[in-house]
Amino acid sequence: MNLARSTFYYRCEATTAARDADLIDRIEVICLEFPRYGYRRVTMQLKREGILANHKRVLRLMRGSDLLCRVKRRWVKTTDSGHGLPRYPNIVKDMVISRLNQVWLSDITYIRIRTGFVYLAAVLDAFSRRVIGYAISTNLDASLTLEALRMAIAKRAPGPGIIHHSDQGVQYASVEYVEILKGHGFQVSMARRGNPYDNAMIESFFKTLKQEEVYLYEYESMGDVLARLPHFLEEVYNHRRLHSALGYVPPDEFEELILNQENDELPDRTFLTLPVQSQGCSPNLLWNQLISKIKMVIFYHM
Repeated sequence: MNLARSTFYYRCEATTAARDADLIDRIEVICLEFPRYGYRRVTMQLKREGILANHKRVLRLMRGSDLLCRVKRRWVKTTDSGHGLPRYPNIVKDMVISRLNQVWLSDITYIRIRTGFVYLAAVLDAFSRRVIGYAISTNLDASLTLEALRMAIAKRAPGPGIIHHSDQGVQYASVEYVEILKGHGFQVSMARRGNPYDNAMIESFFKTLKQEEVYLYEYESMGDVLARLPHFLEEVYNHRRLHSALGYVPPDEFEELILNQENDELPDRTFLTLPVQSQGCSPNLLWNQLISKIKMVIFYHM
């Protein structure tokens, strides 16, 4: 018949407009009853009412009718640096981080729930980006950061000389917190006041956490946070999520490669110089993989 392919998909504009108008009417009723509903919830409500509509269509109609819910996210201050406790200089600035347990990063962020806020304190290994300690609480006090630190110490059993880097908040400058650090041989490092770039790596982690977990699942209670957040930190972020700065491997896998390399009987092992072939070694497949990943990591860290 020599008809164009588009003929098969043709829909009368008048019919489409009428169907859209009917759907918009129903969407407006739903939005009036539930002012905070976004297009996903509206789509599900339509489905419950027996109205089948693709979520993209619902989004288009809600956007065109100015029915999208705009939530203004209120910034919550988690750093109280107005205290008289001792402060420490930033000793990791411009440092090339080249091994595990060289620098630990600590910070606090907030998670919004229906009744207020929940706070998360986290400790990361700066080389592997792995979350090695965390704590969740409705209280923003020193016990929150102490719990995260104790978890990290219990997992790592670290030797002396690790640099612990944080902001100047009272939770990290508290006498008890600093005593635990010094008792385990840590060096204390703190970011400059009001400068988030001094702890940019953990700020980047918090951004990932919120974009890939918190904002996707609308936590309503402390129970929701406790049920989902540990799973994301341990099973998703540490174990499965590919990290570009680690050569697109998860932190757990990256650390395993590092530990396997450290256990190899090789003459001169260093992350910054890897002339393995020139030393007469015959690297196996794992070692070859490790070389490429470590070189990429060093490139990103420099």
